[in-house]
Amino acid sequence: MKYVLICIVFLVALPGSAAGQKLSPTPPMGWNSWNHFGCQVTAADVRGAADAMARNGMKDAGYVYVNIDDCWQGARDANGMIHPNQKFGDMKALADYVHSQGLKIGIYSSPGPQTCAGFAGSYGFEEKDAQQYAAWGIDYLKYDWCSAEKVYSPEQMAGAFKKMHDALVLTGRPIVYSLCQYGLLRVWDWAPSVGGNLWRTTGDISDNYDRMSVIGFEQNGLENFAGPGHWNDPDMLEVGNGGMNHDEYLTHMTLWCILAAPLLAGNDLSKMSPDALAILINKEVIAIDQDPNGVQGHRIAEEGPLEVWQKPLADGAIAVALFNRGESANSVTVQFADLAIKGPAHVRDLWQHKDLGSFEGRFTANVPVRGAVLIVVHR
Repeated sequence: MKYVLICIVFLVALPGSAAGQKLSPTPPMGWNSWNHFGCQVTAADVRGAADAMARNGMKDAGYVYVNIDDCWQGARDANGMIHPNQKFGDMKALADYVHSQGLKIGIYSSPGPQTCAGFAGSYGFEEKDAQQYAAWGIDYLKYDWCSAEKVYSPEQMAGAFKKMHDALVLTGRPIVYSLCQYGLLRVWDWAPSVGGNLWRTTGDISDNYDRMSVIGFEQNGLENFAGPGHWNDPDMLEVGNGGMNHDEYLTHMTLWCILAAPLLAGNDLSKMSPDALAILINKEVIAIDQDPNGVQGHRIAEEGPLEVWQKPLADGAIAVALFNRGESANSVTVQFADLAIKGPAHVRDLWQHKDLGSFEGRFTANVPVRGAVLIVVHR
């Protein structure tokens, strides 16, 4: 009698692979409930966000994901399957509603026993939770370290995140995988190998200029770790939450787009000012973030509080951000030699939607206090 050994091999798609790039070829765009609603979020709030995105121009501008953060979890049943709490009720119905708006839905958990807010985490239930998410129709998972430090050593962190990635793959449903562990242990080095499509590189953002700018500007030097299918994540957007002024929010959005960062709005979309909406849906600015080459920008010049950043684009042009981190208005100059451009170059202002003409050798703009100018330079 002959015995035939049959080996079944599951090919786990890493973010740098073709499958990973198909899942998140450009930085994810959407909305997350935490920054505004925190633990008070309800299914009605999520439906309201989906309704707003579908009608206010955000969907047309590329915002796709409607992501529920912490505090949705209820109890597990006798089989260990997680169920939503009474604020959410039927999660499958909620997912179907979001999908009916032409959008996708995300959810939140932790590799530890509890989430940051003390709700049920996925420790010991990774496969069951992944199966439940797939059955509901979930498209995105934010996986937050929090209490995992109570059950895993630092050396086990990567394995803990890989465990959930493998469980997601087994469901057969494409689910974007967002690692949230605050940049610990040089996460950018190993996150792609455990299936991360994006990973937090810092602690939490706050709706104030000082915190936002520290988080954003410290991304310089991480550009070699980002690209199609795998992205550095400096946390969600605060645009529209009211803690910063117009110029500071322009800096926020400009910097995130130069960084090829995920663009996840964190405000109340149902009560957004026209000014905040205009910042979020500027398609020329978003195009810099979503450029298909997926290059993360970096700093090329610095003079005290004045900074110049550049990001090469797929069409051969170069996006340039001029930042003024000072306490008075200043002129900021980009030297074309720093962009490897010889001769004249054409400049377009993306926030003003205005062609500024041809310049030789350099371009200078007056930048307001804590403000930014975003241009595209064409050779």
